[in-house]
Amino acid sequence: MATLLYRLGRGALRRRRLVVALWLVVLVVAGLAAATLRGPTASNFTMPGTESQRALDLLAEQFPAASGATGTIAVKAPADGQLATPEGQAVVQELVQEASTLPGVVGAVNPLQVGAVSPNGRYALVQVQFSSGGDEVTDAQRTAYEEVGAAAEAKGWQVAPGGEVLGGEPEIGSTEALGVLVAAIVLIITFGSLVAAGMTMLNALIGVGVGMAGLFALSGVIELTSTAPILALMLGLAVGIDYSLFITSRHRQNLLEGLSPEEAVGRAVGTAGSAVVFAGATVVIALAGLAVVNIPFLTVMGLAAAGTVTVAVLVAITLQPALLGFAGRRVLPRRLRTAVTDGTTTDTGAVADHSGDTDRPAAEDESRFGFRWARFVTRFRVPVILVGLLGLGLLALPTPDMRLALPGAATAAVGSPARVANDLTVEGFGAGFTGRLAVVVAGDTPQATSAAVPQVTALLQRTENVLAVAPPQLSPDGRTALLAVVPKTGPTDEATETLVHDIRGAVGGIRDADVLLTGATAIGIDVSEKLSDALPVYLLLVVGLSVLLLMLVFRSLLVPVKAALGFLLTVAATFGITVAVFQQGHLADLVGLDTPGPLISFLPILLIGILFGLAMDYEVFLVSRMREDFVHGKSARQATISGMGHGARVVTAAALIMISVFGGFVFLEDPVIKSMGFALAVGVAIDAFVVRMTIVPAVMSLLGDRAWWLPSWLNRALPNVDIEGEGLRTHLEERTPAHV
Repeated sequence: MATLLYRLGRGALRRRRLVVALWLVVLVVAGLAAATLRGPTASNFTMPGTESQRALDLLAEQFPAASGATGTIAVKAPADGQLATPEGQAVVQELVQEASTLPGVVGAVNPLQVGAVSPNGRYALVQVQFSSGGDEVTDAQRTAYEEVGAAAEAKGWQVAPGGEVLGGEPEIGSTEALGVLVAAIVLIITFGSLVAAGMTMLNALIGVGVGMAGLFALSGVIELTSTAPILALMLGLAVGIDYSLFITSRHRQNLLEGLSPEEAVGRAVGTAGSAVVFAGATVVIALAGLAVVNIPFLTVMGLAAAGTVTVAVLVAITLQPALLGFAGRRVLPRRLRTAVTDGTTTDTGAVADHSGDTDRPAAEDESRFGFRWARFVTRFRVPVILVGLLGLGLLALPTPDMRLALPGAATAAVGSPARVANDLTVEGFGAGFTGRLAVVVAGDTPQATSAAVPQVTALLQRTENVLAVAPPQLSPDGRTALLAVVPKTGPTDEATETLVHDIRGAVGGIRDADVLLTGATAIGIDVSEKLSDALPVYLLLVVGLSVLLLMLVFRSLLVPVKAALGFLLTVAATFGITVAVFQQGHLADLVGLDTPGPLISFLPILLIGILFGLAMDYEVFLVSRMREDFVHGKSARQATISGMGHGARVVTAAALIMISVFGGFVFLEDPVIKSMGFALAVGVAIDAFVVRMTIVPAVMSLLGDRAWWLPSWLNRALPNVDIEGEGLRTHLEERTPAHV
C-alpha cells in the first residue's frame, strides 16, 4: 500500500492543477446538489420492533387524526381562580379559537371542557393536534404556533406553547468556529509557517465542504436525524485537519532532509499517508459498524459521519499533495528555506520522524520534551502505570450510575420556548403532565374495542404511580381507542420507567384486543433499553476489531491487547466524567449546562465508535515508530523512547486540534450536541495524553522484547499491509534516488 500511495502522491503533485480543479468541481457540484435536493431532517427517533413504535404505526393506519404531532399550550392566569370567571373563560375560549385556526392544525381542545385546569383555577393546558408529524410541520407553521396567544398576554396572562411540535434542527452558529480558530493557532505554532498552517486548514475545509454538501444532497432520499449532520461536521473537521497535519509534517521533514518537493511529497503520502488511510479506515469501519445494532437512526448517523471521514482521507492523500506542490518550500519556516536550498540541513543530520519536528538538528533532538518524557516514563514505568490506572479508575467511578434517555423539554436551554412551556406545566400541574403516556386499544370490531376499554381503564387506574387516566378517544370506525395516562413523575424519572413496564405487564392479559403503550416517554424508554442491550455487543465487536487490525499492523499479540485495554480505560473514564458533569451536575456551569439530566441514549455507543478510530490513530503514529526502530536494531527501551520522542509533537498537535474542534460544540445551547462535543473532547484528551503518551510507553518498556512476539504460523497467515512503508523503502533502494 505504501508504494501505491507513494506513486499517488507524486502523481497528484505533477498534475496539481488538474487535481485542484477536479476537487473544486466536485465541491461546486455537491453544493448545487445540496441546494436543490436537500430534504428535511428528522427530530424523532423511530425504533422498529418496539411496542411503542408498533402503536404509532397502528395509529397512523387506523386513527390518522391522532397520529400527527401534538402541541400543548400552557396558560397561566394573573391570579388564582381566574379561570372560573366569565372573563377568564372568554380569554381561554379566544385562545383555543386562535389555536384551532393555525395553519396545519386539525383542532384545539378547550381545557375548561375536559377538566385540564389546575386545582387552584390558575393554570390550564390547551391540547393542539396537527395534521402531520413533527418532522413534516413547516417552519412557518411552527413559528405561527409559537406566536399564539398575543392577545391573552396583552391582558397579563402568560401563554407558553410547547409539546413535541417544537422539536427542530439544532443550529450551527459562530461559537463552534472558536474550535476551528484554536486549531488554526495550533497549526501555526506546530509548523511555524502561515503557508503550511493555512494550506492544511484549507485542505480540511474543502474536504468538510464536499462531505457535508454530499450528505445534505442525499437527505432528499434518506431520512437524516437532526444530529447526524452535526456529528458529521464535528468529526469531518477534526480528522480532516489531523490527517492533513500528518502528511504535511512528514513532507516538511523530507524537505529538510534535502529531498526534492516531488520526492518529499511522494514519500510523505507513502508513509504518513499509509497511516492516514489505516486510521481513517478504522474510524469508518467503527462508524459503519453501528449498522450491526440494527437501529435505523443510529445507522444513518454512523454512515453519515463515516462518509465525511472517507472524504477527509481522500482529500488528504490527493488534494494535499497537490497543494503542497504549489507551496513548494514555502511550507518551511523562512529561516529554514535557505538552509534547505544551500544544503546545510544535510550536515545537521535532520532526523526522519513522524512528528514533523525537524526545526533543530539531530544533536538537540534528544533534549526535547518528548524524549525527556519518554525517558521519565520508562524509568518509572511501574509507578506511572499504577498512578495512571488509579487515576482513570477514579474518573470512571460515576459510570455505573449512567442513565440514558431521549432529549426532552425539561433539559432544554433555559428560556427556550420548549423549556418555558415545560416549566409552566410543571409549576401548575406537576412533572407527570410533561410526559404523558398513550395507551392504544385496537380490536377487530368496534364491539371488541368497547368491551376492552373499561378493562384497560380499570387496570391503569389501579397501577401505582398513575395520576390520572383521560376518557378514551375513538377512531371514526370505532375499532381503535386512545387513552392518555398521566404519571405522577416526570418523563426521565426512574419511577416513570418502572411505570411503563408495570402498565405493559398489567394490560398484557387483555383478550380480544391489542393494547399497546406509546408516547414520547415510552418511546424514549424503549430506545434507551434497546441501545443499552446493544452496547456490550458493539463494544465487543469494536475491541475485537482493534485487536485484529493492530495485529496486522504491528505483527504482535501483546501490543494489540494492550491497545484494546487502553481503549477500554479511555471509554470508562470518559463515561465517568460525562456522567459526573451532565447527569450529576458537577461543574455544569463551566460547560453552560442549565439542567443536568440523563445522557442522550445513543451517546455511549456513538462515543465508543468514534473514540475507537481516534485511539487507533494515535496508537499507530506512536507505536509504528517504536516498531520501526526495534526492527532496525534498537533495544526495546531505546525504541520506545525514540518512538515517543519523534511522535510526541505531532500527536500532541493532533489531539489539541481534535479537542479544540470538539470543544467548540460545547458552546452550543442544545444539550445533546453539547454533551457529544464534551464527551469527544474529554475522550481524546484522556486517550492521547494519559493512555497513549503515558501508559502505553510505560507498558511497552515493561514488556520489553516480548511486546513484539508473534507466533511464526500466525505471522505467515496474516497479510502484510505495510503501514510503515518497508516495501516502499525496498522500492526506493532499487532505483536511483530522485533527489540528487
